Amino acid sequence: MTPSLPGFRHELVPVAEGVRLAAAVGGEGPPVVLLHGFPQTHLMWRHVAADLAADHTVICPDLRGYGASDKPAEADEHTYAKRTMAQDIVTLARELGHERFALAGHDRGALVAFRAGLDHPEAVTHLACLDVLPTLEMWDALHGTSAAVGFHLYLMAQPPGLPEAMIEASADTFFGHFLDVWTQDPSALPDDVRAAYLAASRAAVPSIVADYRASAGIDTAHDRSDRAAGNRLTMPVTVLQQDWGAALGYEAEALWAAWADDLTHTTVTCGHFMAEESPKEVVRALRTLLTR
Repeated sequence: MTPSLPGFRHELVPVAEGVRLAAAVGGEGPPVVLLHGFPQTHLMWRHVAADLAADHTVICPDLRGYGASDKPAEADEHTYAKRTMAQDIVTLARELGHERFALAGHDRGALVAFRAGLDHPEAVTHLACLDVLPTLEMWDALHGTSAAVGFHLYLMAQPPGLPEAMIEASADTFFGHFLDVWTQDPSALPDDVRAAYLAASRAAVPSIVADYRASAGIDTAHDRSDRAAGNRLTMPVTVLQQDWGAALGYEAEALWAAWADDLTHTTVTCGHFMAEESPKEVVRALRTLLTR
């Protein structure tokens, strides 16, 4: 039986022509939207969402191209641009009755949240980004042999064909690798949850690759344009990250401060999947953010 978020209803919401997002919705109160990362689905928020739903309307979608959401073919570089995916989220919230909402994202979802904060400051009241760097800074941080940790970024940045074929040939091994090596506490990903992530990723290889390919192209261009224009995140921002800076040679808080006017940056000691490995810490950070 596929695991789910107990007490949440599931909706399939049109957000663009030919694109519907699957979303778990629960609770009542000020809206909070939670965006998952790679190689996961909205299920990664199961602990955090249950807590927040006590006094918030919590919306947990599968991103375009992931999970049970639609997976449009990569027609051009815009199909999986974070700008396009951010618009999906703003439209989703609006379709569910919310013009303004708090937004938190992990990994890929954090990049979508970051773009939503820049493009739609009138809609995003508070922003949290978990264990990621903005796209420009991410590529700059990867250099020399230390960049081997991000091999998947370079693989999926290649033109259509090769990365899809390589990953599809051994999808469970590829996606399972990240579930294994990025987790400090394997018990945080029970067998049924791990199986659900693998099944969802196995069925979405072309769209997942397209999402990553966009980050090496159009997403970088959009971020560079915002940087040149001096555009910044104007809402309260919370960032939770592992301490990758020591290994890759950057100061994470300073990189984020270049984008955010009102920043709280915290280094955490758990693995990458912090909403599952350390949900109490994540809930505490989000609840503090929502009071700012």
